[in-house]
Amino acid sequence: MDAPIQINGLSKVFSGGFKAVDSLELAVPSRSFTGFLGPNGAGKTTTIKIVTNMLSATSGEAFINGISVMKDPKKALADVGAVVETPEFYPYLTPMETLHYLGSLRGMSACEITNRGRDLLDMVKLNDWTGQRVGKFSKGMKQRLAIAQALLPQPSVIILDEPTSGLDPRGMVEVRDILKQLHKMDVTVLMSSHLLNEVQEVCTDVALINRGKLLRSGSVASLLEEVKAHKIDVRTMHPLTPPMFDRLRSVPGVKDFNITGDLSFAIDFEGKEDAQARLLIELQNLGLMVVSFKESGLALESLYMSLIMDSR
Repeated sequence: MDAPIQINGLSKVFSGGFKAVDSLELAVPSRSFTGFLGPNGAGKTTTIKIVTNMLSATSGEAFINGISVMKDPKKALADVGAVVETPEFYPYLTPMETLHYLGSLRGMSACEITNRGRDLLDMVKLNDWTGQRVGKFSKGMKQRLAIAQALLPQPSVIILDEPTSGLDPRGMVEVRDILKQLHKMDVTVLMSSHLLNEVQEVCTDVALINRGKLLRSGSVASLLEEVKAHKIDVRTMHPLTPPMFDRLRSVPGVKDFNITGDLSFAIDFEGKEDAQARLLIELQNLGLMVVSFKESGLALESLYMSLIMDSR
């Protein structure tokens, strides 16, 4: 099989009959950065724990690089780096000591760990903290160290479970900057997230999940092509006048608009970027001095919500 991560008919039923994963089918494309997207409780972490052999499946199969996780987990996971849930490290070790400990468990030589560890600690912006004990680190710093240890053995597959969850705004930005650097590497990444903006900003591909079932998967670009309606926020130098209302409603692509402030309004608009450019010209032709014109919300969010409604 060509997909580095292949999930076939995967199900997980917990005691009491709760089905966290329901006949899930998913193929993660090679060298993609795939966002595994869904709300809390959608089955993302359960799926990842099964794929990384932290949980057993009720039924179905998961393969990494064509090797069954269920039948030969050691071989299947030999080429995988993972960060699942909140990372914890020995608090009395430094970052480099932590990498040496974890790298030795992978069978790496001390020289290899030191050389690669320096580069990785620089990449995750911990090079100024190499002499500090991990116990003094913030949650965001521990998360960055966790990503470094996942990359240490140079795996071809990286699995990340909600890597920005619980971080403050600064920590989220720092971790996302690191995630963007993964695009430059020759790796396949599967990252679970409930943050649509994070997936839309970072990922090349996406798999949308709800109640343990796959709703849709594909490249982010192709899925965004399916989104018809957009909300555009407009701010002007002068307020809309009553005669402008009817003229605005007659502009092609405008489905509705709402006044949001003395000098601002929101347009419900259907059309691609070229149509949006024409809309801006039409607003200027109305005599409006446009200060800002930007799409608000997330196109991926619109698609996701429509898919949830259709699946009920």
